[in-house]
Amino acid sequence: MAGIACARTLVQAGHRVTVFEKSSQAGGRTATIDTPFGNFDAGAQYFTVRDPRFARAIDTVPGICKRWSANSVQVLDAAGRVAAAGLPHREAHWVASPGMQALVGTWAEPLRLAGQLLTNTRVTRIEPDPLNPPGWQLRTEGPGGSQHVYAGFDAVLLAQPAVPAQALLASSAVDTPLTDALSKVAIAPCWTLMLAYPQAVRPGLTTLGPQWNAARSTHHRIAWLARESSKPGRNVVERWTVQASPAWSAEHLEDDEARVQAKLLKAFAEVTGIRATPAHADTRRWRYAQTTHPLGKTHLWDTAMGLGACGDWCLGHRVEDAFVSGLELALAVA
Repeated sequence: MAGIACARTLVQAGHRVTVFEKSSQAGGRTATIDTPFGNFDAGAQYFTVRDPRFARAIDTVPGICKRWSANSVQVLDAAGRVAAAGLPHREAHWVASPGMQALVGTWAEPLRLAGQLLTNTRVTRIEPDPLNPPGWQLRTEGPGGSQHVYAGFDAVLLAQPAVPAQALLASSAVDTPLTDALSKVAIAPCWTLMLAYPQAVRPGLTTLGPQWNAARSTHHRIAWLARESSKPGRNVVERWTVQASPAWSAEHLEDDEARVQAKLLKAFAEVTGIRATPAHADTRRWRYAQTTHPLGKTHLWDTAMGLGACGDWCLGHRVEDAFVSGLELALAVA
């Protein structure tokens, strides 16, 4: 979100931009995973709209974003009992359709069509451009270990979590005040469990387990649960996304995936009462999921060196924080 928001703003201001994306498509933590039973929002579950600039940007893609009522978000105690029933949303919760990734993907499409979005490409080093001082060149790694050098950049903007951004600057031996600022940011990991129950009756008639569709939990293993099939524009097959607590995720960060899945599935049954065997179960580990100590300002920009950084971690952990960060960095550069 931060990188695409930044790139599209710079393009609109008349700059030539190239986006390097290590995954197969743009999305980051708004990633949507497709399965034969329907898709899962493996990262961000919803977003809020507080900044009017974010609202105007969403208006440019009508029909993509839909309000998700979720029957109000429940708050559960450690045993899975409702501790605060029927809490109304204090503000609208929105999702992109048909999956959370659709919003970033739609905004990124013009960049892709223009050849300005290079996927499956990881930047491994930032170097001074010997043919265009004081510009920059980038060394990258692609599929199969292929390597390439891209040159001719006046500025390099890092739209990635603070820890990888700091590591890239350090391994590139780039001396910039950004490094010290990035070191002050803390981001917690998250294990995510995704479950599908096609044997359940179609939602809207009868569903498995609780009658609520989203909950925050104080269970020591689980922080969040959502019935994916309750989100607008989704497949009706009963599906759940379960996000582990930051503390438990950190404690089990390097555990075997099968062990993590088994423990989270047991906790899911304890919280929801759903003890049926899922037809589909998958897990995803996010090393950098939720900001616990933000930067405290919208972006980082070293004017003298032409280096910048943005991300939700600048302001917090919301999707909207990422958008605002990317926008503000672009405005500073432009």
